[in-house]
Amino acid sequence: MPPDPRSSPDDGRAPREACLPAGLSAADDALLARLASGLQRRGLTAPAIVTLECLRPAAFLGGQAMRVLSPLVHLASEGGDWDRLAQIFEVRGSVERLLAHLEGRPVALAQPEPTETVPDAAYVVIDCGSTTTKAVLIKHCDGRYRLGGRAEAPTTVEAPTEDVMVGVDTALRLLQEQTGHAILDHDGRIERATGPDRGVGHLLATSSAGGGLQMVVLGLVRTMTAASAERAALGAGAILADVVAWNDAGTPTERIERLRESRPDMVLLAGGTDGGAIDQVVALAEQLAAAELNPRWGRGRLPVVYAGNADAAEAVLEVLDPVAEAVVAPNLRPDLETENLGPVRRVLHDVFLRHVMVRAPGYPRLQELCRSRVLPTPVGFGEALELLAAEHGEAVAIDLGGATCDVFSVRGGEVYRSVSANLGLSFSLGAVCERAGWVRVGRWLPMAVTEDELRDRVRNKMIRPTTLPQTPEDLLLEQAAAREAVRLAIVDHAEALQPLHGRGDGPRGIEALRVTEVPETGIDWAAVDLILGSGGPLAHAPRRRQAAAILIDACRPQGVTRLAVDSVFIMPHLGALGRLDTEAAAQVLASDAVVVLGTVVGPVAGREPGPGDPLATIRLHGGAAPRSDREVALTGGELTSLPLPDGEADLEIVPAPGWDFGAGPDRAVRTVVAGGPAGVILDGRGPRLPWPAAELARRELVHQWLTTLDALPGRDLA
Repeated sequence: MPPDPRSSPDDGRAPREACLPAGLSAADDALLARLASGLQRRGLTAPAIVTLECLRPAAFLGGQAMRVLSPLVHLASEGGDWDRLAQIFEVRGSVERLLAHLEGRPVALAQPEPTETVPDAAYVVIDCGSTTTKAVLIKHCDGRYRLGGRAEAPTTVEAPTEDVMVGVDTALRLLQEQTGHAILDHDGRIERATGPDRGVGHLLATSSAGGGLQMVVLGLVRTMTAASAERAALGAGAILADVVAWNDAGTPTERIERLRESRPDMVLLAGGTDGGAIDQVVALAEQLAAAELNPRWGRGRLPVVYAGNADAAEAVLEVLDPVAEAVVAPNLRPDLETENLGPVRRVLHDVFLRHVMVRAPGYPRLQELCRSRVLPTPVGFGEALELLAAEHGEAVAIDLGGATCDVFSVRGGEVYRSVSANLGLSFSLGAVCERAGWVRVGRWLPMAVTEDELRDRVRNKMIRPTTLPQTPEDLLLEQAAAREAVRLAIVDHAEALQPLHGRGDGPRGIEALRVTEVPETGIDWAAVDLILGSGGPLAHAPRRRQAAAILIDACRPQGVTRLAVDSVFIMPHLGALGRLDTEAAAQVLASDAVVVLGTVVGPVAGREPGPGDPLATIRLHGGAAPRSDREVALTGGELTSLPLPDGEADLEIVPAPGWDFGAGPDRAVRTVVAGGPAGVILDGRGPRLPWPAAELARRELVHQWLTTLDALPGRDLA
């Protein structure tokens, strides 16, 4: 192998394949090399590369480099170098030269830099949630990685403790006690691995503590740049405190007041295609500056990421510099037909790490312990779903919590995420009932109940949000609300999947700005191969069949769809692990994390089945059920279940004339289906459930559905 033509910045020499820019001396280049070396020694290589790469397209880069790089330069250079570096960065091409030095080294986008590892060493992954810190041990045994244990402790980022590491240390000690695996040494430090059975090879972490990554998004046109910015923020794991657009109703003063009511961790400012609007973008930046927002954690200036028209960037930075820590990212809408979200999300992650996490109580120490950067919990969840989708095909995941409901979908290899605030089942239970309507929640109950009784039960739950259902009626109410929360969250998710305004297949130019509505779109359920439920109401339902019933009723799957739950909520952990060791994460996903509930079969939308309409003949061959070969005629309005406790079986669907079960109208489907507690569920009710008008008939029908799926509570709560 020929020698690498690049030399290391450690020796003060330039990479040999490049010539020095005009105006840059050999001594200047050696100083840039020393800066690159200092960045690398302090674990700042990744942030520096990301920042420089994102700013590279800007014409004003040289003049602004010192402003953007100032936090890194202060850390990585000596005081006497500051003035000289400021002069060097005025030379056009000097920033590209610094990039050449940084990229001339063996760089890993991780912090700290790679260290020597022990083969098959154990991993410990921590998720610092809003209320609970969860630590898991992932060990190598019998030739593969498996879940070795899991422990929880209260999260301690809020007052009175205000140090996330207190909860982390507690969770790690509990994990060590429960598993017997040496994780901490006598001094309470992470014990380095000496083999698969002792010590920790790498510590990783995700976090949504303190409410997660809170962001405000600003854009020019709500249906264009503001919508793209919202998608970028959600994909970066953010909880949106507000979305503000230039074309929103209201005066600039009212817009400033809206901004002041929020207290975000950072702001994403977008607007204008490259070569497009400048004045409006600068005016929006001026309104943001006038709001004088303070970061939630600690002191200092609020981080702002600008991802709009490159021609406006210099003016935007000049406006924001007195009040904010501004960083420029590539334009997320460089033209009307292009949405460039990936680079913006990477910059948001980097800013989250460098400007938000370092201010949160205890997080700098946690980051020092971790092999790679601390990820927002939703980002870890989404990356684990990508691994699942690579194995199972198109996937949808619903994470139903106490305050929010997140929906993730994988389409074409890209993860889309939406967050529905106030659609949780503890703190937000009342909000779910109000938005859905009390009648809609009550329709899922098989017993007679008045609206006043429903309201009383909901109030009791909201007074004591952490309590578990104590009676069958309480459980039925919680699961009824879960169906409506998931249904509404999917409606919200459809908005995140709407097509771009201004694309070549739609209105263009000024006509795109006049469009006020976009065609309704959403998840293509006929293409979804896997639906995964997560969060307490789904993952910890007293009976697995109850979780399957909630997912089927709320999502209305079409074709042949596998159902599963994240039984111990380690999807975020495995997403973080997948960045470092994809094979280990995939092994744990397949063997320990995902519990398959069964498979549901239903007709593809397009026709509404009438009661008793012939839909298909279903044949199930093999499996461990009492009867190895079964044949069922599925009719409209019918819900039935075929036992298939475990393993797999061959499924054949022969549609009745005109009906489609995923392969096209009148075309037979032959596939292998997975068994589980719910078996194979045949759902002939269609996309819109057949609700009777009469109250007694409705209750009897719901009771029949729950009985068929063995989802009625009873002995569960005894």
